[in-house]
Amino acid sequence: MTFSICVREEYTDESGDDQTRFGVAVTTRLPGVGTLCPFASENGAIATQSLVNVELGRKGIEYVDDGLAIDDALTALLNADEGAENRQLHGVDAEGTFTFSGEECHGWYGHDSGENYTVAGNLLTGESVVAETARAYRESAYEDRPLAQRLIDALAAGYAEGGDKREELTVQSAALLIETTEPKETDPYYNDLRVDATETPIRDLREAYELAGDGFTAAVERYEAANDDGNDDT
Repeated sequence: MTFSICVREEYTDESGDDQTRFGVAVTTRLPGVGTLCPFASENGAIATQSLVNVELGRKGIEYVDDGLAIDDALTALLNADEGAENRQLHGVDAEGTFTFSGEECHGWYGHDSGENYTVAGNLLTGESVVAETARAYRESAYEDRPLAQRLIDALAAGYAEGGDKREELTVQSAALLIETTEPKETDPYYNDLRVDATETPIRDLREAYELAGDGFTAAVERYEAANDDGNDDT
């Protein structure tokens, strides 16, 4: 039903401190994918899909937050899941990656991974959807652009290759979620976006990102101006 990407990136913040960010982006030919598939924290990112078991994402992030390696965390959850062969599950943490595609997922299905990313999909037009999503991310990984923007570009590359093969399902959705090790007050809210029902999910997710960024900038400017004037504009 889906294809998705999870990534880990290390970077230096404006104060010169080393930080890590985790991101996950996903799209499908069904509504509301953002409520089911993407999970992230300052310690990792996970996508759960195919015949979705939301608890694999929720508990997976909880286990990673508790200090368990992502491979150990997700393997343990799959071992306890009677429907594991219908699941796709993948993700990254601070040190490693994990990918799993059960043998009862529907074709085309499969996954790919690199040092800092994982990609997986099922019910796709072909393997090239996953390959192009991964390629687009790898080629942009060191660009000086926001991760959210680059994750949308990666989804767009996979979508252009055909994406989800169920063309008769026109109502689609997309989502992205990014968490960082920076203090939460510096984390802009446009790093958590969903388009729940649309016929143009990637275009609409990109537009939502751009508008949210404009709104965030405008709000910061207004609050700074209010503070300069001695007003409390909340």
